[in-house]
Amino acid sequence: MNKQILRLAIPNIVSNLSVPLLGAVDTAIVGHLEHVYYLGAIAVGSIIFDFIFWGFGFLRMGTTGLVAQAFGAEDHKETRLVLFRALSVAGIASIGILLMQYPIIKLSLLVVNASPEVEAYTELYYSIRIFSAPATLALFSINGWFLGMQNSTYPMLVTIVLNVLNIVLNLGFVYLLNMTVDGVAWGSLIASYSGVVFAYVLYRRRYSDFSIQFRWREVLDKVELRKFFGVNRDIFIRTLCLIFSYAFFVAKSAESGDIILAANTILLQLWYISAYGIDGFAFAAESLVGRFKGANNLKKLKESVKYSMIWGLSIGILASGIYAVFGNEIVSIFTDKQRVIEASIAVLIWTIFAPFINSICFIWDGSYIGSTATTAMRNSMLLSTILFFVPVYLIFEPKIGNHALWLAMTVFMVVRGLTLTWLAPKHIFQKPTLQIIGKR
Repeated sequence: MNKQILRLAIPNIVSNLSVPLLGAVDTAIVGHLEHVYYLGAIAVGSIIFDFIFWGFGFLRMGTTGLVAQAFGAEDHKETRLVLFRALSVAGIASIGILLMQYPIIKLSLLVVNASPEVEAYTELYYSIRIFSAPATLALFSINGWFLGMQNSTYPMLVTIVLNVLNIVLNLGFVYLLNMTVDGVAWGSLIASYSGVVFAYVLYRRRYSDFSIQFRWREVLDKVELRKFFGVNRDIFIRTLCLIFSYAFFVAKSAESGDIILAANTILLQLWYISAYGIDGFAFAAESLVGRFKGANNLKKLKESVKYSMIWGLSIGILASGIYAVFGNEIVSIFTDKQRVIEASIAVLIWTIFAPFINSICFIWDGSYIGSTATTAMRNSMLLSTILFFVPVYLIFEPKIGNHALWLAMTVFMVVRGLTLTWLAPKHIFQKPTLQIIGKR
């Protein structure tokens, strides 16, 4: 089992770490520009796109779970139908996003009480990057399909090519063409469409010979669409809660001024780096749990969850140790502004403990997605957000200031881990009475 997990997890870790690496490079690039508000604009702009794009993260997660179950049941036709359903939804959603781009940015800036300079540069960043929506949502669907097919190498290659190109373009636009946040936005836009082209080339290379005949009425089958949207509705709500928590975090950071916003933005990058590393094993759990559920193999399903959790916790402990020993030096890489460094160090303790704490709920998320037990995952997220995250911040902020944001985020992750652990025996480990997906 460990070999299967590592075969899937290692490419996922490599590809996942390239995502926060891109964010870290962008943060470091603008963090060394003349004005702090450039960093604030990237932070606010990134949160807006988290809402827009990761609200549709179900196109990746839901596709992985459904395709993995079809793969385990050896229903090859259904694996293709799920892909075309996901791409159809991605196309329609992209049109809606582009049509609504103006009210989205205006509403977002009303919610985030940032400085005039941060708002101005956020609008500039947004006005360019918004046109990457079709490419971004298509990549969610394609990478989710690759993972469901037990192929984590292709998402790794796509993500690495996309992010390396993005970094090169960002450096070129900012340092050679003297651009600021607009250069970062153009780099993201060009890299996104390049990633789609590369993903299509990979798909044609490996899967073009595996021809499946189907009609569009099969793609739009009411029963299968109901299942597709049922799973993805829950993931959508869960993802919105997660994004809300991070958006709330950034918004409250912005209210505290550009220095606190910049400091918290840097530390969030460290959260993302550890999270994406651990998520390599969460993605492995998605693929394997879905596969063994589709094959009705409860023993292997339990083993895949157990060993994925052990690996995830190990990575979390390692990351916590690195942050504890080298935290000060790591923060200094991101910015040379002494006030920002001091503000970051003041709350660094929360980032030190985060990887270990967060690893539990991350692995559970992958397990629930793979088993398509998304209702329980959604309920856990709603409970953690509404009853714990927001109240903890409101109660403690007058007493401990910026520490209250980090306390609220930590409690949020702890409650997610505890509730998902409690619900697992009923929602993941019960042996199904009927095969989820039959051969056609």
